[in-house]
Amino acid sequence: MSTNKSRVHVMIRGRVQGVFFRAETRETARSLGLSGWVRNTRDGGVEAVFEGDRKAVEEMVQWCNKGPAGARVDHVDVDYGDYSGEFDSFSVRY
Repeated sequence: MSTNKSRVHVMIRGRVQGVFFRAETRETARSLGLSGWVRNTRDGGVEAVFEGDRKAVEEMVQWCNKGPAGARVDHVDVDYGDYSGEFDSFSVRY
């Protein structure tokens, strides 16, 4: 397993639903070459898992702290784990 690969699970809180957060997350993750998924949570947040190059994962976490135009991110919980390689692409889950 390569040490330059990383995995992170994030929970994003704030005004993050109804502002194209999932779609913009998908596009940003794909542009960075990341795999994983993003979805809305029942409590009004957004949850995502990103896997890929460690530097790209870090860049994605930074993006999540800001989000797309129209979003207001109040807090991001970040939990790093071991890279698994389980995802073929990046998708929106429903």
